[in-house]
Order: sequence, then structure tokens, then C-alpha cells
Amino acid sequence: MNYPSYLTLYHTGELKKRIDALQNILTCCTLCPHRCRIDRRIKTGKCHTGVMAIVATYHAHFGEESCLVGNHGSGTIFFANCNLSCIFCQNWDISQMPNGKPVSPEQLADVMMRLQQKGCHNINLVSPTHVVAQIVEALPYAIEQGLTIPLVYNSGGYDAVETLQLLDGIIDIYMPDFKYMDETVAKHLSGAIDYPHHTTAAIGEMHRQVGDLTIEHGIATRGLLVRHLIIPENIARSDLVFKEIARLSIDTYINIMAQYHPAYRAREHPALGRHITLEEFNQALQWAKGAGLWRFDR
Repeated sequence: MNYPSYLTLYHTGELKKRIDALQNILTCCTLCPHRCRIDRRIKTGKCHTGVMAIVATYHAHFGEESCLVGNHGSGTIFFANCNLSCIFCQNWDISQMPNGKPVSPEQLADVMMRLQQKGCHNINLVSPTHVVAQIVEALPYAIEQGLTIPLVYNSGGYDAVETLQLLDGIIDIYMPDFKYMDETVAKHLSGAIDYPHHTTAAIGEMHRQVGDLTIEHGIATRGLLVRHLIIPENIARSDLVFKEIARLSIDTYINIMAQYHPAYRAREHPALGRHITLEEFNQALQWAKGAGLWRFDR
């Protein structure tokens, strides 16, 4: 059995240093590319989250990628709020509203342990970007209770390289979205005009840390897995997204997602008021293959 590298950081004392560094960032928050520079002990910024993480729900999830789910599910922890404001978010009641319960580090550790005890193959941290400091602070409590399964960083892709560097050796599997390669669309749909720039840099750092996805006996143990949601009329420029991913590594494991539907405020945009067509999905798949990508989630 390959044990997660966060156990080594815990035993060497490096994990404590990372916790201190991340807690310090919360006093003038630059955890994500918004760089709000506010003291989250006193007020909140773009993510509407203070010093405590808010857990909306957690469970063994069987709807994630096949290599995460296996026989016993992926142990998903859904954090409330988000550092993006996507108008088509399918989890908008969690990401755009503070639905959930604030948790202490000890309580968050207990959630991780409950999921491991259910037999989950990993701890899948959904929308973790704005609560990185709180997640890492909880980790020693979970380790001391026996946590040994991989951590999955399941983000919207709008991550700061400097923050990711503090997660080196802590996160086993990175699973970011790569939503757009069009700055104007990124601004209008997610409130982040610099999304393409920061996501490209973030995914490069993720790959530097963990490399291409390693799968043993059908279960992912370490590496990078990228998600891309196809949206109507190729306004996200999927063709360019796939070229950028392939430039990083043609061996990148990718989930090309077809489940777009007009959720939340999607109908405010003229192109987003319908489902995608089979032709649009097939065209996206051909773009991905044309870029050299070949490891697709089934």
C-alpha cells in the first residue's frame, strides 16, 4: 500500500510549518488570485468565508470519476461558498449561498475519519480553494486518528500558485476544472477575467507536484485529473483548453463533461439557455483527440 505523502510531512514537522504559513495568509488573504487582502478573522472577501470552513454536506459519492469511486465511493466534503461566481453553477445553492455548518479543525477531521471508516477510497475536497488553511489545520487531528487515504483537491481551477506550493506533499490528487480560455467569457460567466492565465499556471504547478495520474487496481492514487465542462456554442473555447492541457502533457487524464444544463442564472446569457447537443460534444472530443489527449474518463 502506498501511503499519502502528508504522513511524512506530519512526522517531520513540516506540516506544522505549512499550517502556520497558511494561517498567517488569512490575516491578509491572498489564498486565491482575487487577492482580497482582508483579515478573514474580522470580515470576508469574495468567497464570503471567514476564519471557519463551512461544510454543506459530506458523503460517499458514486457519481464522481470512475477512478475515484471504485467500489466504495469517493469521500466528498462539499464546502459552502466559492471563490468563483459562475452564473451556470449546478451546485449554486452550496457555492453561492452560505448553506452549511461552520466546523472547527477537530470537527472537520472527524468528517474525514467518518468517510474513511465508510470505506471511501479518498477524501474529496470539493471547492477547497478558499478554505485551504482550514483544511490543512484539520489534517493533524485526522492523522492522529488514523487517516491514511489520499486527499483530492477538487477545485474550480482558479488557484494561486503560491498557495499550491504550500500544498506540495499534502495533496495526492489534484482535480481542477479548466473552464475557459476566453478572458471576456470568464469575466462575464465567473467574475474572473484573468481565469485563463491563473488556471494555466495553477495546473502547471499541480502537474509539477504530482505528475500524470497513477491508477492502481482501478483506483487513482496520485496525480493530476482535469475536468472540462462543454458549454453551448464553444464560448469557453474548448479547442484552446485542450491544446493547453496537451501542451502540459498528452498523458493528462481528462474528464470531458457533457452534463451542462441551464442552472442558476444561466439564462441571463443568450448562449446558455439550452443543453449542449450531441454534435457539440462530439466536436469537443475530436478537438481533444486532435490535441493528442487520449486518457479520457469513461
